[in-house]
Amino acid sequence: MSDISHPSIPDIYTEIRETLLTSRRKAYTAVNFAMVQAYWQIGRIIVEHEQNGSLRAEYGKGVLRDVSERLTEEFGKGFDIRNLRNMRSFYTAFPNRNALRTELTWTHYRTLLQVENPDARSWYMEESVRAGWSSRQLERQIATMYYDRLLASRDQMPVIQEAEKKLLPMKAESFIKDPYVLEFLDLKNYPALRESDLEQALIDRLQGFLLELGRGFCFVARQKLMRFENEDFYLDLVFYHSVLKCYVLIDLKIGKLTHGDVGQMDSYIRMFDALYKNLDDNPTIGIILCSQKNEAIVRYSVLNEAKQIFASRYQLTLPTAEELQREIEKERRAIEEG
Repeated sequence: MSDISHPSIPDIYTEIRETLLTSRRKAYTAVNFAMVQAYWQIGRIIVEHEQNGSLRAEYGKGVLRDVSERLTEEFGKGFDIRNLRNMRSFYTAFPNRNALRTELTWTHYRTLLQVENPDARSWYMEESVRAGWSSRQLERQIATMYYDRLLASRDQMPVIQEAEKKLLPMKAESFIKDPYVLEFLDLKNYPALRESDLEQALIDRLQGFLLELGRGFCFVARQKLMRFENEDFYLDLVFYHSVLKCYVLIDLKIGKLTHGDVGQMDSYIRMFDALYKNLDDNPTIGIILCSQKNEAIVRYSVLNEAKQIFASRYQLTLPTAEELQREIEKERRAIEEG
């Protein structure tokens, strides 16, 4: 009788899983560092043109603006004037290309540019690598003046323990969904990389449902990127309402609606208005759709102290909460049963 032992399914699964995760991380690191090096090189080109006198004063602003428009048209929104200036600052702050760390993302470096003290900036960079901080974790440490608090503390251990306790673990999937990596690979308009199958299907159905209502909805965009300050936000669906003369933002939540979701939508409306709203548009409307099994919740949000006339018009023109609830529940059942 053979005494040979066979590997168990969990053992095989674990080995394959680790192989895939390791390969993902390596692929991400390679793409990310290629992007970081490219942006460093762009910064160098801009600085060298400035030093040669070809990008001085108003003439220089016009040249850079033209370059930005052409790059944006061909390569996407990652090359607006603000980001080109970030690349210039990146090269200026890190002039030694060999000192760049492969473990850090472009978002890490953009965050590090907020630190004016070169010693503090260098410390945050090295600590990010050593501790494996995500860009958000790095941003939090800078915002709470972690470096300064350590220097000012006789007993540094409580400060370190407090900082580590508040850091959340980084999921491998979040690497693949980095919006800058998606843009760099020309995948910026591929929403499946950011959505679950259920979210994707529901958004598909809701988009069609609102257009079929025939109440003035004009489709504008899905997974609309809003780049504000140093963060990126995505709106699931954006419509323009031809009757109400306003934009309608729709955000889908898989799970229970929270006060944070409502606050986030209000922030989205303010950001969207600052970036896209025209002077003659009415206040932007935000609709939060929350879909749980056997439960659907709808929440409307209108800012800017909308006039009552407008408020009453949108209540008559937009789909009612009951209509949206029925549609979400119907489509979710169809998706799950299919």
